[in-house]
Amino acid sequence: MKEKLYCKSGGCSAKLGAKKLTHILEKIDKYPNSNLLVGFDSHDDASVYQVNEHQAIVSTLDFFPPMVEDPYLFGQIAATNALSDVYAMGGTPLTALNIVCFNDQDDLNILGKIIEGGNDKLKEAKVVLSGGHSIKDESTKYGLSVTGIVDPNKMIQNNGVQVGDTLILTKKLGVGLALNAYRLNDARQEILDEVFKSMTTLNKYAFDVLNKYSLHALTDVTGFGLLVHLDEMLDEKASAFLNKESIPYFKDCPYYVNEFYLSGGGQHNRNAMKNKVCFDEENFVLEEILYDPQTSGGLLASVASKDIENILNDFNQAGLACYVIGKIVEKDQFNIYVR
Repeated sequence: MKEKLYCKSGGCSAKLGAKKLTHILEKIDKYPNSNLLVGFDSHDDASVYQVNEHQAIVSTLDFFPPMVEDPYLFGQIAATNALSDVYAMGGTPLTALNIVCFNDQDDLNILGKIIEGGNDKLKEAKVVLSGGHSIKDESTKYGLSVTGIVDPNKMIQNNGVQVGDTLILTKKLGVGLALNAYRLNDARQEILDEVFKSMTTLNKYAFDVLNKYSLHALTDVTGFGLLVHLDEMLDEKASAFLNKESIPYFKDCPYYVNEFYLSGGGQHNRNAMKNKVCFDEENFVLEEILYDPQTSGGLLASVASKDIENILNDFNQAGLACYVIGKIVEKDQFNIYVR
């Protein structure tokens, strides 16, 4: 089976493990500033710095190696992923800077296509590409630093869940599994088309629907998989019940798991959740899907249960996906229960 050359190990599966990052960051003695409303210590999606009573700056940065062979598509995915963190904070992205690592002995047209793909997504989001930085490297990496704005009184953090809330997810899981199968030339084009469409769909559209309602907590599901991101939302204050029958994933994911198209990132996520999650029965396929690193994944929101019917109707009218996957309950022995 011939392996693809360009996408050796890319996307958010290239992230360092959550436990390793936490171990490093907890030792950092940062300069204190009361205007910093959200920093790295809260495990949130972006930093937020208050400028005045009604304005705060949202800052984020995301880049990774390629996960697809098509450079234009890679650029689209990277930009969609980078913009997502601003939406996940309840903000509006305004400007972006390119981050590029590229071997200058390679065809520069490839780099041009990557940047073009990224810029087309920025234009779709009405975000200005204002510059960037590039260095020579043996391997290609691309992403963006995005700056946005938010009203500090309307900022949405990832850890504000309330008991009784309903959990909703706006994109299917299994991106990492599908990309591994793609890399080994064992993924059906029908599935890949769906995966690539998902990864290049801006979370702006889902946020525009959700923003009409009271969102208690919001995050985007990326390299740490659904379970680690959900665990960060719970913040040791509550527990969550996930309905295993309601977890959305791409159709061929069970096949990918059974073929062991797994990633190291997924196993890091599993290790990070040791003794925190309880499955009501052994289900290796579902476990791997829930631990699977997502690249440009959907929004995970904790919302008041009374709003669910209206939210689902609005998503349906907008032609967007929205899945009810569980609920928030009182803190229990485990942080997350899957049943």
